[in-house]
Amino acid sequence: MSLGYAEKLSFIEDVGQVGMTEFFDSAHVLQDKIEQLAKLIEKSRHLVVFTGAGISTSCGIPDFRGPKGIWTLQREGKPLPEASLPFHRAMPSMTHMALVGLEKAGILKFVISQNVDGLHLRSGIPREKLAELHGNSFMETCSSCGAEYLRDFEVETIGLKETSRQCSDEKCGAKLRDTVLDWEDALPPKEMDLAEKHCRMGDVVLCLGTSLQITPACNLPLKSLRGGGKIVIVNLQKTPKDKKASLVIHGFVDKVIAGVMELLNMQIPPYIRIDLFQIILTQSLSFDKKFVNWTIRIASVHGLGAPLPFIKSVEVSFSNNQNYKEAILDAQPFLLKRRTVQTETFEIFLNLKFSDGCGCLNTQIQIPFNFELSTMQDPDPTDGFKLDKNATFENMREEAIQDLSCGKNAVVERKTTSVPKSEVTVHAIVTNVKTFDYQLSNGDAKPRKEALNGLIMTRKQRSKGRKRKSRP
Repeated sequence: MSLGYAEKLSFIEDVGQVGMTEFFDSAHVLQDKIEQLAKLIEKSRHLVVFTGAGISTSCGIPDFRGPKGIWTLQREGKPLPEASLPFHRAMPSMTHMALVGLEKAGILKFVISQNVDGLHLRSGIPREKLAELHGNSFMETCSSCGAEYLRDFEVETIGLKETSRQCSDEKCGAKLRDTVLDWEDALPPKEMDLAEKHCRMGDVVLCLGTSLQITPACNLPLKSLRGGGKIVIVNLQKTPKDKKASLVIHGFVDKVIAGVMELLNMQIPPYIRIDLFQIILTQSLSFDKKFVNWTIRIASVHGLGAPLPFIKSVEVSFSNNQNYKEAILDAQPFLLKRRTVQTETFEIFLNLKFSDGCGCLNTQIQIPFNFELSTMQDPDPTDGFKLDKNATFENMREEAIQDLSCGKNAVVERKTTSVPKSEVTVHAIVTNVKTFDYQLSNGDAKPRKEALNGLIMTRKQRSKGRKRKSRP
């Protein structure tokens, strides 16, 4: 999935050390270190996490320097691995979601990431608590007003170049730029300043899945040492900063973090992905006023010219009492034009087929069509409604968790215009539900009976304990 990003980078001969040997702590040593890490996190007052490509390998995204890393294979002249899923459908790992749990509990104060996969934002880490040092493949920014736009498609360029879209702020309208750095680009000052600030404040800086080779980012964790902070490194390869660390763990990141969360008696939140799209229905009378010429379009909320990557095709059908011909829209833009008698009313059924990587195959949307009724309403150009999206999303997440199923959809915004006569409806839909179990982290995590305070506790007893209170 990171192949596209690697191919877009400018060519340089020296990408640093690649093909690095992986090391694995023995089961006994690993468990002992997991318990040490859990105690450090338990006692921490300002935990900072610094992440690299190793945190996303379990998401199906190859790393760069490991034995099967992209740059390793390139140097060896071997074919690159094929992506198991489209990059835009990658889902956060157990570790990504555990960090969300730690942040919600008030333990994790800040995340610094070298990754461009956007999974920390998608997982639910607040933007103000995240520094993406190398950018985000799904983010565009306005260089004029500073607005940021998180997309559901991969932005086509890297190197802070102008894209084909503009700022949606009516007072601005400037060209947008991608946010992903090329080799020669300097790290963004805003992200670096925040990262340095929190590293200096950090009493524990936890480095996850990073070889700590790329400067100047790799030196950030060291800034915690001056204030008495401790560095912990969890990585399968040795790093140049190992000697500065209080604890070095050689093990799969997911397994280590799952063990920590279990010892802290904390649940790993599920991942629920909600995607948005808009349906645009435009109508006009024929010259003789006997017919209605109408067009229905299923489009991205990011603009009519933007791709809609999670929908593969749309089947259009009509209510049973109509003899209208069905249609299959299998190429973007998903657009259908028809002419019907002005006085007819009917239902339009849209069967949306989802792309690979979505948790459900399809969902159906029903749209009533009544030209005369909508004409009598004579909509104001600004008429419409906008629901509380956050409340709607939260309700959708709760239902998805309860049912453990995708496909739930809801209308979150509707607006109408009179010239041309049209209605735009924004729909939200749950496209992925992913839950996490301690026992499934790399296959062999085992339940522990010993709690941090040294008391022997069974899993059942721990589950009856009080939930951890959030820190201020």
